[in-house]
Formats: sequence, structure tokens, C-alpha cells
Amino acid sequence: MQLIILASGKGSRLGKIHNYSSKLFLKIYKKITTFDYLHECFSKFKETIIVLGFKYHVNKEKILKKNKKIKIVRNKKYKSTNMVESLFLTKKKVNSDIVILYSDVIFDLDIIYQIIKIKGSLLPINTGWLRFWKLRMNYNKIKKDAEDLKINNKYIISLGGKLKKKFPIGQFMGILKLSLKDFKKLYIFYKILNNKKIQMTHFLNLALEKKIIKLKYKKFNKFWVEIDSKKDYFLSKKLLNNVLHK
Repeated sequence: MQLIILASGKGSRLGKIHNYSSKLFLKIYKKITTFDYLHECFSKFKETIIVLGFKYHVNKEKILKKNKKIKIVRNKKYKSTNMVESLFLTKKKVNSDIVILYSDVIFDLDIIYQIIKIKGSLLPINTGWLRFWKLRMNYNKIKKDAEDLKINNKYIISLGGKLKKKFPIGQFMGILKLSLKDFKKLYIFYKILNNKKIQMTHFLNLALEKKIIKLKYKKFNKFWVEIDSKKDYFLSKKLLNNVLHK
């Protein structure tokens, strides 16, 4: 199994906190960066692939200085494309089932250790998401920013739509597991869509609607934070400090 980390974006909403390199090198606990934190799970995979774009050469040098075995893929058009494009730029290197991570999420690594044991494509969902989101923003902002998610007994039915009346049972965490077969199916579907700016959740939702793939799910109520803004960054440092000192 291979690990793919999508880290090509600039993260403009973080401002000067991180304008010199990827979100992978944000210091989240003392001298520990996001990369250092995630690095602990790399040994569970036969290979780690990281997609870079912003400050490519700077970030590539930092990564290979820490681990020369990591494979680097470049998204030269990171300014005009999205996560889905970054994902499929890895196609020539993918030869097994994969776990995909966004570079701006920090979470209990047990989530990774559990999902790699489950066969097939899988979306872990965060059932404790609302507790964290209430620390990030007010109620109206949550209703605007959060995405809908529908499930049945075994599978994801839909995700990525606007919220209606009720808050969903969970949220997408920026973590996804795909079988090699489903990765190839999604690659072909992406080429047919010809939309390099499509968001990941919208892309996955379209694939589910068109029955390109099926996605199982697993519920988690574990530590998870997303670093999307300055407020998120300082909040994540505080929360991670509390977790590591339990």
C-alpha cells in the first residue's frame, strides 16, 4: 500500500505564518512540524509520495533531507488546479492500493492504522466534527462552510453538498483510501470530466452518482484538526498540546 500526501497549495489564508514553504512544515508542537508528526505513519506503507507545487524546490529539499526514500511529484499548475489534479499527477507512480492525505490535517494516527486493515475503498468520517468547528467559527459560518454527508448501512450515498436543515453525522477529514482498481476508474472519470478545478468532495460525489465506484465508510470520534486559517493554526497547536499531554 502507498501513501499519497497532497501538499501543492500555497495556503494563502495563513498569511505570513507559512509563506515560505508548504503547510507540511508548519510548527504544530514545539519544533515538531506537520511533516514530523505524519512521518510516524510512513513506515506502514511500502512507499510515500508527496505532491508539491508552491515553493517546490524549497519543500523538496526539506523533505528529502528528512527522508530520501520519499517520492516527489510536481504540480506545476498548482495555482490554477485543485487537489484532484494533484492526486492524478501521481498516476505513473501508483501501483497498489493508496491512502490519500491532505497536508493540512492533523489527527490521531490510529485512524490510519485502522483503515489500512480494511479491504476496498473507504472514507473515514469524523463524527466529532461539530465540537471542533464550534471552536473555529460561529453557527452561521458552520452552516455555510460544512458539507452535507449521507450514508446507508454500508456506504457513502453522497457528500459535498450544501447543508439543508440538519447537521450531518460526520464530515470528510481530508483522508481517503482507494483500491488500485478504483483509483484507475476515477482517473479515467476525471479525464472525461475535464475539469481541473473541481473540488475533491464534489468529484467523489459525482463519481458516486455515476456509480463509478462505491465508498465504504468508517466512523471516528478521535482527535482531528484542519489548518485552514490563522485561527485554525493557533487552535490546532493548543489542541495538539492538550492531546500530547494527556
